[in-house]
Formats: sequence, C-alpha cells, structure tokens
Amino acid sequence: MRRRRVGLFSAPPMQQTGPTMDTTRATSRTPREVDAEMQTLAHDTASEARTYLVTLQGVAGGEATESALPVLLLALSQIQVAGARLGAMVDVVPVERYEPDAGPDLDLDVVRERLAALLRGVDDYAEVTDPVVSPRVGRADISGDLVAVAADLSHGLRHYADGALTEALWWWQFSYLSSWGERSASALRAVLALLAHVRLDADEETVMEAEMAALHGR
Repeated sequence: MRRRRVGLFSAPPMQQTGPTMDTTRATSRTPREVDAEMQTLAHDTASEARTYLVTLQGVAGGEATESALPVLLLALSQIQVAGARLGAMVDVVPVERYEPDAGPDLDLDVVRERLAALLRGVDDYAEVTDPVVSPRVGRADISGDLVAVAADLSHGLRHYADGALTEALWWWQFSYLSSWGERSASALRAVLALLAHVRLDADEETVMEAEMAALHGR
C-alpha cells in the first residue's frame, strides 16, 4: 500500500497484521544514499527497535514472569531514549512523495493477549489524555501500549530491512511524535508506579526476612 504524504504528519496509522518478529532483520540490499550520521542513527534505532521487540516477545512468552515489571521498565526506558533522539532532530524528509509498500504489518494479537493475561488485575490504568490541551482523564492498558509501540517500531524495521533508511527514519520519527512516544511514556509511568507499589508497599516483616536471607546467602 502506497500512502500519499504532504509533510511529517500526513501518514495515517497502520494496521497490525502479517509476519512474525524474526522477519525484521536487515537484508543485504544496498541502503539508499544517506549521509554517515543518518546511517548511524538508522542503524542504532533499528538495533533498539529489535531489542524492544525481542524483549517484549520474551516477556509475553513467559521468559521473565517473576521479573516482568523490571524488564518492561528497562525496555520502555531504552526505547524512549531512541525516540527522544528522533524527536529532538529536524524533520526527516523522504525523497518520494508516497510511502513505499513495506509489506504486511506484524501480527501482534497473540503477544497482546499473553501480556494482558500476564498483567491481569494491574493492566488498566488512568492517564491524562492530553496534559497540554485538557486535564481530562482517560483509561488505557499497559499491554495495549506495549503492543502499539511494537507495531510502530516493526513497521519502520521493514523499511530498514528493505534498505530504505530514510523511509525508516521518517516513519520512526513521525510515529514517535504522533503515537509510540506518548504510548511508551504512558506505559513507562504505569509500570514504574506498579513497581514502586510492589517495592514500597511491601510488609516490613517480609522485607526484613528477604534482606536477612540475602545477607546470609539463603
């Protein structure tokens, strides 16, 4: 599907259906001409995006059930740094007027279902919809936020895998400012709040027993 664009904010959101996560590796095609700084940024962002996707898949697959919150906190924090670099730079301007077809979007339904099951009881949270325009409070869910970020990152990875580095950077920057930046920030705050409650609201006797066990190597 080719999407017409006029400026940075002209592309509509994508639907998530298609291949699995391991199809996002870069191919051997020669990257379209970009300067060295942009190439480095594209490679670094692709690496961070892959790390996020692999981490999310691992958590959803039950690889870190007991440490899911700390792992998600780290993953969200790291991808926020990658996004901030994109948001702080000048607009990426693609050569083509239309966004090239990057193929089917990633199917993340199973990942979302597994994350929702893992976070059952603590998945939903309240958020201020737009802190600049209105103090209205809405509802969101961590699992949905995590998957929305993954969907945007994976779409850019398909451009990157096709050697279209400028397209990948344009998409990551656009979707960071319009979607996944906010979703990752909201999810990060929710996960941090949960982790803080777990650590700070624990019974003092339980904490003391855990500290004694750690001290004596039990």
